[in-house]
Amino acid sequence: MVKQKRLWWLAVSTLAATLHAAPRPNIVLITLGSARADRMGFLAPAGKLTPNLNSLAPDSLIFEHAYAQAPSTVVSHATILTGTYPQNAQVSELGALLPPALPYLPDLLHARGYRTAAFAGSIALDPRNGLAQGFERGFDVYDAGFHGPDEESRAPSIQRSGAEVVNRALAWISKNSRTSFFLWVQLNDADTLERSSYDPGMRAADAAAGKLLAFLRVQKLYADAVIVVTADHGESLGAHGEETNGIFLYDETIRVPLMLKMPGGQLAGKRISTRARLVDVAPTILEAAGAGVPPEMQGQSLLRMARSSSAAEQPAYSRSDLPQQAFGWSGLESWRAGKYLYIRAPQPELYDLSIDPGATHNLAGTSRAVLDAMAGQLEAFDGRFRAGKAVAALSSSEMQKLASLGYVGLQKQTAASASSSGLDPKDRIATANKLEAALRDLEAGLTEKALAASDPIAAKQPDLYLAQYISGVSNLRKRQYGRAGQYLHRAIELYPDSPWAHYYMGENLLRTGDFKTAAVHLEIACGRLPDFAPGHASLAQAYERTGRSADAGRERARAAQLRGP
Repeated sequence: MVKQKRLWWLAVSTLAATLHAAPRPNIVLITLGSARADRMGFLAPAGKLTPNLNSLAPDSLIFEHAYAQAPSTVVSHATILTGTYPQNAQVSELGALLPPALPYLPDLLHARGYRTAAFAGSIALDPRNGLAQGFERGFDVYDAGFHGPDEESRAPSIQRSGAEVVNRALAWISKNSRTSFFLWVQLNDADTLERSSYDPGMRAADAAAGKLLAFLRVQKLYADAVIVVTADHGESLGAHGEETNGIFLYDETIRVPLMLKMPGGQLAGKRISTRARLVDVAPTILEAAGAGVPPEMQGQSLLRMARSSSAAEQPAYSRSDLPQQAFGWSGLESWRAGKYLYIRAPQPELYDLSIDPGATHNLAGTSRAVLDAMAGQLEAFDGRFRAGKAVAALSSSEMQKLASLGYVGLQKQTAASASSSGLDPKDRIATANKLEAALRDLEAGLTEKALAASDPIAAKQPDLYLAQYISGVSNLRKRQYGRAGQYLHRAIELYPDSPWAHYYMGENLLRTGDFKTAAVHLEIACGRLPDFAPGHASLAQAYERTGRSADAGRERARAAQLRGP
């Protein structure tokens, strides 16, 4: 028995040494913003927008039914890069720090000796000036550098074309191709409010991806690379009344393309009809790289599914917290299992996608046994997560400070199952469309247009965080500080964990001369936006004006460090 154990350990050690000595494959992850699966030629016969990605398909493993775990950019990318569900990743489209204890794909690969770089096409994925706080962990280079409207009167920079993103990535590859590298490229051309611009945007993203693939071939980096192409989510384009994405969980926003090219032509041309999930991407890449998968990752490697002759069908879970966080409505959760899609909402939904792929005929009222079975499966899945887990919650001290400043009814957000109580987003989607358009106008510097859309809604529906926030920031930019303060005060009461609401409230208070209260809000903002230079600069100003010179110096130094030379 002892001899057998020794032989077993010798075999394991030999295998580990062999894997460690083997060349590490270069890894390229391409994520397409808002890319619907039915626009991909390798997935849909009518998808003629993606000739370059189609050319990759014969060399790749194609997952015909892949699903995102959220219909929004930041939350979905967190799932892709951590291999965990949104309940664990705890990020938000309203701003929250990615927990540093979570396993993180670039961090794990960097620890194995990979050079790592990210090139983002959207300000949402900017760790310093956007919503992707903490996403830079493990990257040698994180190329974003966007900015919204500011007092220097610069035009806002909120998005780059895929062509520019890829040009930056190619320059990096040229300098780093002698060592194994992990490259993440995010192409955002299709993310648009205009339906008429969607298909042209998809063509532009495909052309950019094609340029990257061609460069890899010319540089002799293609054949032995691991290449993953997927999307963070799709786009509704008016389906079910939703203009863009972020609210609903139907296939238009949740079904995504997913293909994997392995080194040396492994599994080339194979198609998998079994359901796949974005939570599986990070474990798959780690296995392809010969690395171990941390037990904290909740997905599973898709390579095992691909190599199995009879892979079991797995359910796919998705959730949308934005209705609850931004509007105070019910959150949504979905469960895809067998041929059914179940959506937990105040008005529950059940669809047989085998005969109703557009999810137009709700069976919830007529197929009660199936509804109950699907609801039970979803409830059991939710039970895996610790109930009441705080999401970037304010500390008790912060809550007390805000209460002393007149904020009432403050409640901590939680990452338990999305509440299916309250208003059903299906009944309020027109309001969501208007406010999401207004938010984009605000980000683009179209202040008057944003305010014209948000003000009537904020007045009639004072419990909508997003309306109060947009009106508050718009009035701040118009130097209407009294009105701005009223709106931002209400926004913070509705969503006290929002770092951006606190930042703009702090900015507003600096302008009205209330430096002590400004410091409270800016401290909260900087604690959650640690790499946001303007926040630290404003906090330095508040400290200076309240006699805290040492603290002011520290914050000025931090702001200068973040801004760089």
